[in-house]
Amino acid sequence: MSLTAPPSWVEDAIFYQIFPDRFARSTRVPKPDRLEPWDSTPTLHGYKGGDLLGVSERLDLLAELGINALYFTPVFQSASNHRYHTHDYYRIDPMLGGNGALEELIERAHDRGMRIILDGVFNHASRGFFQFSDILENGPHSAYLDWFHVRRFPLNAYGEGGLGYDAWWNLPALPKFNTDTPAVREYLWEVAEYWLRAGIDGWRLDVPNEIDDDSFWQEFRRRCRSVNPDCYLVGEIWGDADRWLQGDQFDAVMNYPFTRAALGFVANDMNHAEIAKCGYVGVDHLDAAGFANEATRLLARRRQETTFSQLNLIGSHDTPRALNVLCEDRQALRMAFLLLMTFPGAPCVYYGDEIGLSGGHDPYCRGTIPWDEEARWDHGLRDYVQQLISLRHENSALRRGEFKVLHATGGLLLFARQDGRNRVIVALNRDERQLPLDFAAATEGLAGEYHDPISGLRLTVEDRRVHGFDVPPRRGTIYLHQG
Repeated sequence: MSLTAPPSWVEDAIFYQIFPDRFARSTRVPKPDRLEPWDSTPTLHGYKGGDLLGVSERLDLLAELGINALYFTPVFQSASNHRYHTHDYYRIDPMLGGNGALEELIERAHDRGMRIILDGVFNHASRGFFQFSDILENGPHSAYLDWFHVRRFPLNAYGEGGLGYDAWWNLPALPKFNTDTPAVREYLWEVAEYWLRAGIDGWRLDVPNEIDDDSFWQEFRRRCRSVNPDCYLVGEIWGDADRWLQGDQFDAVMNYPFTRAALGFVANDMNHAEIAKCGYVGVDHLDAAGFANEATRLLARRRQETTFSQLNLIGSHDTPRALNVLCEDRQALRMAFLLLMTFPGAPCVYYGDEIGLSGGHDPYCRGTIPWDEEARWDHGLRDYVQQLISLRHENSALRRGEFKVLHATGGLLLFARQDGRNRVIVALNRDERQLPLDFAAATEGLAGEYHDPISGLRLTVEDRRVHGFDVPPRRGTIYLHQG
């Protein structure tokens, strides 16, 4: 494969994002005594005690859902439940099971055909990181002053301009690396290489735009691809990402513009107070034409292989849960999942969304999985998501097909995905009334009979017209061509 192209396996991937402290505990991992009760409301600083072996022990459940790639928020030793405060980049946090737990997880996941992506936090470390601790101990005599942006001593005393050192968002716990220092650059590149050699399949890169240096990321890519030519590099870029998607830095970014468009289209009501707390800033209500215009704009600006490798999502650990954004409207959530599984790019399910977990912005979006499955899971929602994933796995048009808007008026959206003779028509009705499917449409090359295996509805395309059954209110359908 070309080293400038994303790995081809990503087009076939269904990702599942896991916040390790909140997914599952294993009895094989010793824990401190002072953990919060598993089912209690999450707090900013408290630990629940989830670990990597807990994930390993539930891989069959994820495989049954159709998941074939796992993305983990940070797993390295840290003094925080989210582990973005890295102490040691070469050590898996003992509370997560240590290095042996990741080794087991990689082996068991790969045995099931699942890929593993880790979160790389390379813009900042923590006060517990050895080189920064040396500065705290030795002050201006430290050998590592040039590893960070030290302005003055004492470090922790706020003066004009803030702290005595540069910290991410001026948070004292997160000193920023000085990536102009050759030793820092080499250290971070070697960390990336080390874990790829250990068997991971790629990196999700935390706020990589804050290392504002193309040469750093170009060498990062070269080093990673030299170890694993098939590794996936995806950046957390919330805005314009063109600079990083030219084939010499990242394969993809977290596709938050798609998230905003999808939620804005399916929503009747939105929780704007919670939305305003996260990187969304705002989500606008869109009619079908508005969504179609935004989708077309997003797809037109990328190379095809980049488009098909974007990490699409409807929520993450950095946002309110999708169900919360949608004011607990489960029909809207189902439509959001349908868009997620039928839009070009690699879908990523945030753990628990498929069983109906809700919660506002951090920390409430980081609740635990309730393992009392019978009583507390929305099995109807999970079954629906499982059916959508299965259809995506079975139909190459949903993974690699051309995207074409057929109709977008009011609350009714129709688009096609076509991959050679394999073709699919997706219909969404976000209105509260039944809408007929009988109108003129740009349907060249799509003539035939179509069937939705989930709802049983049928659709006919002929003579540049679409006609068939009515689309139920607040519902989406996936019509497969009956060839």
